[in-house]
Amino acid sequence: MYDLIIIGSGPAGLSAAVYGKRAGLNLLVLEKNPMSGGQVLNTYEVDNYLGMPGADGFDMGMQFRQHADKLGVEFREVLATSIEDRGDSKVIHTEEGILETKAVILAAGAVHASLGVPGEVEYAGKGVSYCATCDGAFYRGRTVAVIGGGDVALEDAIYLARTCEKVYLIHRRDVLRGAMVLQEELKALPNVEILYSHTVEEIQGGDTVEGILVKNGKTGDTFTLPVSGVFVAVGIRPGTELVRDLVACDEGGYVVADETGATDVPGIYVAGDVRKKPLRQIVTAVADGANAAVAAGQYSRG
Repeated sequence: MYDLIIIGSGPAGLSAAVYGKRAGLNLLVLEKNPMSGGQVLNTYEVDNYLGMPGADGFDMGMQFRQHADKLGVEFREVLATSIEDRGDSKVIHTEEGILETKAVILAAGAVHASLGVPGEVEYAGKGVSYCATCDGAFYRGRTVAVIGGGDVALEDAIYLARTCEKVYLIHRRDVLRGAMVLQEELKALPNVEILYSHTVEEIQGGDTVEGILVKNGKTGDTFTLPVSGVFVAVGIRPGTELVRDLVACDEGGYVVADETGATDVPGIYVAGDVRKKPLRQIVTAVADGANAAVAAGQYSRG
């Protein structure tokens, strides 16, 4: 019987592991991937983490894991398939058997929906971004494109327009889906151009992004649009499949939890991008992990 099992080892899970281990908890971290770190591993440069300006994302993820390793945190590379609530204990079903714990923290992160076009994977972190607030500062005074038509895409375009010379908003439909107040604000900006009924067919460049191949959905014509950055905002999927039938979630699948990470089921906590909150960044994930570990430790010890 573990005091705590943490599912996921991105910034939130590793932070929870560090705080839990320092508190003397008998804990285990489950990670389905060969490497810890989560989305930060694919981030070319992190410039907004306090005290670490210009940090390499991969190196940051490795440092987070090394911190946990130094404390002797136990890791197991295995896929968790379900969580069973037995009141005072939780049973984690995995591909290799079952594990029992007093408390569990789900820190499985989230996956950004991709365009699935040539060049997207190659230029991830080198001009292709899924977070305008994370990477927008790198494109000050430059031309960028935002892909999408929902609230996030509109908010990203508005945010980027404050510092970028030109922002193209590319949407596959002939009307935007975002809130009308956002649409009005966006359309009033002089350096934003909206391309309705257009799709991105390819992301092009050399060492970094230099342009995108765009297709007019009505005429079928294609043309290259010179841009330095591409911000993909076509949706995000939180990794909450394990708990969606157990705890309260919002319409987007994010778990409803307070600042301690506590859900409406005693003993089940969440941290990081799976939690419903206004800002999802490395720093908020780390804070979530710390809060959840402290709360889970208090719970497991009665």
